[in-house]
Amino acid sequence: MLKPLSDRVVIKMIEGEETTKSGIILASSAKEKPQIAEVLEVGPGLKQDGKVIPVEVKKGDKVVVSKYSGTEVKYQGDDLIIVKESDILAVVE
Repeated sequence: MLKPLSDRVVIKMIEGEETTKSGIILASSAKEKPQIAEVLEVGPGLKQDGKVIPVEVKKGDKVVVSKYSGTEVKYQGDDLIIVKESDILAVVE
C-alpha cells in the first residue's frame, strides 16, 4: 500500500448511484463526481516547530472531500487519490 507523507491521506472514492430514484440510468458523463471516499492510509502528520501534528482522520473513515481535489494515482489496478488533510471537509458517521 502507498504510505503518504506529512499530512496527506490516501483515499478511494465511493461510487455513486448509476440510476436516479425514478429509475433513469445516467451516462457516465452525466453523473456528478462523487465526494464521499474511504480513507485507506494516513500520513504521520504535519511538522511545525519541530513537533508533529497528527492527522485527525484514521484508516477506514468515510469522508467528504472537496470536488476535484488531490492527485489521482493508479496503484495495483486501483484508482486512488492522495489529498492533503485540508481538502477533507467532514467525516461521515
